[in-house]
Amino acid sequence: MQFQQLQYFVAVAETRHFTRAADLVHVAQPSLSQQIKALERELGADLFLRARGNITLTDAGEALLPLARRILADAETARHEVGELVQLRSGRVRLGATPSVCTGLLPDVLRAFHDRYPGIRLLIEEGGSHDLVRELARGALDLALVVLPLPSPSPALTTVEVLREDLVVVSSPDAPAPGRGRTVRIGDLEGERLVMFRHGYDLRELTVAACRSAGFEPDFAVEGGEMDAVLGFVRAGLGVAVVPRMVATRAGRGLRVTPLARPGLHRTIALAHRSDVAPPRAARELQRMLLSTTSGS
Repeated sequence: MQFQQLQYFVAVAETRHFTRAADLVHVAQPSLSQQIKALERELGADLFLRARGNITLTDAGEALLPLARRILADAETARHEVGELVQLRSGRVRLGATPSVCTGLLPDVLRAFHDRYPGIRLLIEEGGSHDLVRELARGALDLALVVLPLPSPSPALTTVEVLREDLVVVSSPDAPAPGRGRTVRIGDLEGERLVMFRHGYDLRELTVAACRSAGFEPDFAVEGGEMDAVLGFVRAGLGVAVVPRMVATRAGRGLRVTPLARPGLHRTIALAHRSDVAPPRAARELQRMLLSTTSGS
């Protein structure tokens, strides 16, 4: 008994027509008929009653049909499971993230993922949440770490909160400390020269909105940089910046880190993917590791 014979048998049983069954399984009708006859000889019983224009199952055919369907389903499951394992040995994951998340959260997670699945290529795209949402929607990314709320409602995306992180003020140790003590209020930034991110950066929009809510317009010393450039300008004493605590912690020497006074500023990072397409197996594994790593944050 051959697997292919069972496929042909189920096709005839479901269509009750040899020619239509042959079209369904993409084989010539004479070949299909020969394989059905070979299966009947193997089993020692007729599977179909062949009357002119009328194909019906015999008792033997009725008994075989659910078993054949189960065998075919099990074979498809086996093919799928093996394919899932193969995806963890090779392939790629396309991950988008905001630059600050790339600097703060991703290095340790990606190192652990690479150590476990060295055959999988990691393709990282940095960008603002708005750009990443657009790339997800057009299928250019498997996953993206974005800042909530999303820049525009997107029912086609599924988001899972990863972490909620505090923002802090960084300044040069050689410059006067911002604020009046161990913490900085947003109002204390009035009159401070700020090193500001480029337009489209989530941190820029959040910081500017907080300053305006406190009743003043922020004063920029330098603007338009990415994360590394902003930190470098702060180290050089050009001004202060508001950055995620995780980034400030990783930035190393050359920066003074001052917490914001309560209620402070926070942002929520979420992992997003398209709702209508399941991410590849390797991407789901990276998602699992990201959520596991940040579950205690």
